[in-house]
Amino acid sequence: MDDTPGNSGRRRRGHNEGSIYRRKDGRWTAVLTVGSGKRKSYYGRTRAEVQRKLASAVAALQSGLVPPASERQTLSQFLTGWLENTVKPSVRAWTFRGYEGKVRTHILPGLGNVTLVNLTPQRLEAFLNQKRTAGLSPQTVQHLRAILRAALSDAVKWGLVPRNVATLVDGPRVPHHDIQPLSPDEARRLVEAVAPYRLGALFSVALAVGLRQGEALGLRWEDVDLDAGTLTVKKTLQRIGGEFVLVEPKTVRSRRTIALPSAAVDALRTHRARQMEERLMAGSLWRDEWGLVFTTAKGRPLQGTNVTRTFQQLLTRAGLRRQRFHDLRHSCASLLLAQGVHPRVVMETLGHSQIGLTMNTYSHVLPPLQREAARRMDEVLAR
Repeated sequence: MDDTPGNSGRRRRGHNEGSIYRRKDGRWTAVLTVGSGKRKSYYGRTRAEVQRKLASAVAALQSGLVPPASERQTLSQFLTGWLENTVKPSVRAWTFRGYEGKVRTHILPGLGNVTLVNLTPQRLEAFLNQKRTAGLSPQTVQHLRAILRAALSDAVKWGLVPRNVATLVDGPRVPHHDIQPLSPDEARRLVEAVAPYRLGALFSVALAVGLRQGEALGLRWEDVDLDAGTLTVKKTLQRIGGEFVLVEPKTVRSRRTIALPSAAVDALRTHRARQMEERLMAGSLWRDEWGLVFTTAKGRPLQGTNVTRTFQQLLTRAGLRRQRFHDLRHSCASLLLAQGVHPRVVMETLGHSQIGLTMNTYSHVLPPLQREAARRMDEVLAR
């Protein structure tokens, strides 16, 4: 293309393409054709400047976002398009709702009117500090930063901004909570304490094989083979928009088949007999459409908050300290490692995506095992 003044050097372009030319007054212009022949123009003092603006607009169009009118696209406009066109198709509904809720509730009121190109590290840091001062937990504030970091990473990739300012801001420090798993004696006390209750098998199985709450509540009888002593995690129960749904596990590793201890098999056999009695008593009121292992007395899916409340009541009756349902998973891993089970087997039981996650999360259990390994090496090397 001839860049001399007065020579447009333009060629016809298709929709969502652009052309760049120099005007007679020396200014540079980029023209983008969008939609049904509609044109947008971008101006600058140099060819490089308008080329950057054009590239940003084309990238935005190709990503389903609103192309910036010059450089006036706000963070609100960008995030709205990013959520709908990039995040929503690629994550589960529950995850999308979490993203959308945090953006709508926190990010847009505080930063929505800031133009994308004018968002600075200082402005973002002030926003995060304000949220922390307003009472949000450090974890939630870090989630806001993580959302912005992911969104702005795409903005950089699409040429909308030259840098990701969220990577230049450190958010608040999130306190580390030490895992306090049940000891072997406490685990036995818990299993004995929950056995008489209608949901006792739920807590026993979660402890025995480290199921996440959604995995346990989404377990179906077709996923359990009591004769073989195995269960397979195929679905997880979530509540979306007030409705229960069964969804695929989050990762490939989460979909797994686990060998059940005999105590868990016995608990499930007892639970199945009790559930059959409840079904007969409920008659036409029984409402179990999925064949779930753990339900209400009328066959409906269990609400996670109610399960946790029941669990904590049973802990109190057993004289054990307060725990979250998820802490049963931590106790399972810690007990297995303390018994000398290989970390790789523990990783597969829990459905971790990487063995490093298992090793790092439960590093507090490893020193005794390392000492045992050193002792055994002494037996080999000592004369």
